[in-house]
Amino acid sequence: MKVKFWGVRGSIPSPGPHTVRYGGNTTCIEVRSDDDTLIILDGGTGIFPLAQSLLARLPVAANIFITHTHWDHIQGLPFFTPLYIPGNSVTIHGAHDIISGQGIGQVMDVQLQYSYFPIREAELRAAISYETLTVGAPVVVGDASVTSTLLNHPVINLGYRIDCNGKSVFFTGDHEPEANIYEPEDEGYAEYQHHVEQKQAGIEAAMRGVDVLIVDSSYTVEEYPAKRGWGHGTFDGAIAQARRVGAKQLVCTHHEPTRSDDELERVFAAAVARAGRCPGDPEFLLAYEGLEIAI
Repeated sequence: MKVKFWGVRGSIPSPGPHTVRYGGNTTCIEVRSDDDTLIILDGGTGIFPLAQSLLARLPVAANIFITHTHWDHIQGLPFFTPLYIPGNSVTIHGAHDIISGQGIGQVMDVQLQYSYFPIREAELRAAISYETLTVGAPVVVGDASVTSTLLNHPVINLGYRIDCNGKSVFFTGDHEPEANIYEPEDEGYAEYQHHVEQKQAGIEAAMRGVDVLIVDSSYTVEEYPAKRGWGHGTFDGAIAQARRVGAKQLVCTHHEPTRSDDELERVFAAAVARAGRCPGDPEFLLAYEGLEIAI
């Protein structure tokens, strides 16, 4: 199995001289199973350069798994060039939207309204299908199995575990570890703490023993208090979680868009130094556009 990063920034694209090394595109990850089945995690602006690379390998059969429908994770979908080419097939997988009451099919319908985009969905030439997922139910694509887990974000966000011939990858999408909404002295604290611990145990069970754990690590521990409730995690939290679940590699991604490459390296190094090194630790990596991992 192979993993390649095409977009690693969060919230908004951030091109420019200060983001050249790590890249300014928003979230998109390519996974190739052992039999070369194409799985794409999220459709941020990084999906456009991925699409260009696929044109040399027509026809394309792609399975796109959307973690959630915030703009930075879907805004590249209308620019996924294989959608416009007859003979290609694209299946878009994702969650039921409890606010609109619709399935994942709305992800293209909303973006391709003529007021916002010059091409309508009816003009796409690939064979396009939509699969609204049942959380926790594996989906078989080629020789791989993709299982969704509900994570914590202001909208429904699915983390995905991909298993293939004994190898595995887990991607959180956007995720903020859940916290107790009560103070320790409040009457409801103990009951809610039990809920928090159960939820955390379920998430970490889904991550257990993965070869590659890809985690939303937007903030430093110093920044986090001002960002609480925004739905994103920290470098320190990602390192601690990777240790708990026994991941072999941790890849920190969804980089804060205002953070330069130099600053990104500095705060990541500081988090790793705080954590120290323990026997059996994962390899700690910062995601960058073009990073490839073979499992």
